[in-house]
Amino acid sequence: MTDVVATAARPATPDWVRRLPEYLMIWVPLLLSAAHLVTFSLWTIWISFTPSTLVPVTGWVGLRNYSAVLVSRNWQIAFDNLLLFGSAFVLLSLMTGLLLAILLDQRIRGENVLRSIFLYPLAVSFVVTGTVWSWLLNPGIGIQKLVHDLGWTSFRFDWLVDRDMAIWTIVIAAIWQSSGFAMALFLAGLRSVDADIIKAAQIDGAGPIRIYRRVVLPTLWPITITVVVVQLQFAISAFDLVRALTNGGPGIATQLPALVVYDLMFQRSQLGRGAAAAVLMLLILLAVLLPYAAWRYVRQRRTTHA
Repeated sequence: MTDVVATAARPATPDWVRRLPEYLMIWVPLLLSAAHLVTFSLWTIWISFTPSTLVPVTGWVGLRNYSAVLVSRNWQIAFDNLLLFGSAFVLLSLMTGLLLAILLDQRIRGENVLRSIFLYPLAVSFVVTGTVWSWLLNPGIGIQKLVHDLGWTSFRFDWLVDRDMAIWTIVIAAIWQSSGFAMALFLAGLRSVDADIIKAAQIDGAGPIRIYRRVVLPTLWPITITVVVVQLQFAISAFDLVRALTNGGPGIATQLPALVVYDLMFQRSQLGRGAAAAVLMLLILLAVLLPYAAWRYVRQRRTTHA
């Protein structure tokens, strides 16, 4: 009886004390990651305004590094390639992922096996993807040689060594790597569509194509925007895939901004200019992320007040 009274008289443990281990597991790594990101971003920005070469040095050169990067042929080619690669990759991976999701949404036999096959490239690193596709697209050992050995000697598929077509080899490899991600998100969206709406459309006489075009696809706009933003982030920061597949070649025909940063910092020992190029990449990323964050915020506010 005494123990019961003592237990009842004991003050209750505050909720924040009981949840302290959860807070420590979540917030400590999160704060450390944020501090790491902010600290080194500010460090890179500072370096971009200095005359640093092999090692960081003090000094102030203003926007000289930025102007040197912007007028350089490497950066201009890299930026043009980014526009082409980014637009083609995002659009084609979006369409491929959506078509695969619609295919799997038909409840076909072997759906689980097909879904695993389509998602498998996500488990492969970009270096492995670039290396394997460099073998496949190499005209001396890959697809072109295989077709020649089969007797079609006039067949040509030498995009990897063609200055005008080499950028499309990166697009092909990137689509193979990332379309499974788009498929997974679209499939989740398709499976979340209210079945009653689809049945109502069927009762009104709408066929499958019209149902998808008028009923299903309009509900996928939030997922579409998310996929576009994630794929754009990959396109802007792409390095491993390009490095392993073309190494920026032939010549500098497939240069992308990340390769320009690597070239300036680690091959030419121009640390200040490399930091300036990295900051320019950050600005391009922010141009994608900030509108997306604003859109998410406005959409959440509308949902809350609806």
